[in-house]
Amino acid sequence: MRSFAVSLALLFVAVSSAQAEVKTKVIQYQVGDKTFDGFLAYDDAIKGPRPGVVVFHEWWGLNDYAKKRTEMLAELGYVAFAADMYGDGKFVDHPKDAAGMAGQVKANVAEWQKRATAALDILKKQPQCDPDKLAAIGYCFGGSTALELAYTGADLAAVATFHAALPTPTEEQAEAIKAKVLVCNGADDSFIPQTAINAFKEKLADAKVDLNFVSFPGAVHSFTVEDAGKHNNPGMQYNKSADEKSWALLLELLKKNLGS
Repeated sequence: MRSFAVSLALLFVAVSSAQAEVKTKVIQYQVGDKTFDGFLAYDDAIKGPRPGVVVFHEWWGLNDYAKKRTEMLAELGYVAFAADMYGDGKFVDHPKDAAGMAGQVKANVAEWQKRATAALDILKKQPQCDPDKLAAIGYCFGGSTALELAYTGADLAAVATFHAALPTPTEEQAEAIKAKVLVCNGADDSFIPQTAINAFKEKLADAKVDLNFVSFPGAVHSFTVEDAGKHNNPGMQYNKSADEKSWALLLELLKKNLGS
């Protein structure tokens, strides 16, 4: 009886140790003379390199929401790296402050793309990452950042954006895109003008980019963020249906182009 109990205990330990355990750590890196604090997440139970996803945060900065999405991807078997686009892991909670920081980055597109590229390079260097299977995703400002990274011709198999502004690429930038692109847009998002959507679609169509543009009825800006309504702005509200459907589309995109 004692032998059976010991065997059962050993089996429990073996099973427990084999279960998924997401590890996280802050990785500090330099872009020019500025220091950035990115956030890495991966499942320690998985051995060997696996597909990598770089995650770009909203205009608030590298906050808990961006980290949560990064950990969600790690739980699914990807190695994910949340980039720090402002430096020192900075994030804010007031829309005015966020607009100021995002605006400063977007004012210098070359620097914007340089910071995004640096984050992708950090992900590639991780021993858990397969550098031949890469994707970029982003929310709001981060979605625009993921697109700007794709415009550089980065070796990305997939790019996904959620309630993002859609910077219009030049002809050369559109032709440089290597990734399959998924855009998850709120059909009632007053922050994203139809003219910008039309210009974006036209450029990608001309370049024959594989684009899946999905608009969710009734969804406004920040539809994936559960506490989006805390700023009392009716244009920024959570939409459970759009959140869940857009996440499912992302997972389908990643599985098809990176593997699971």
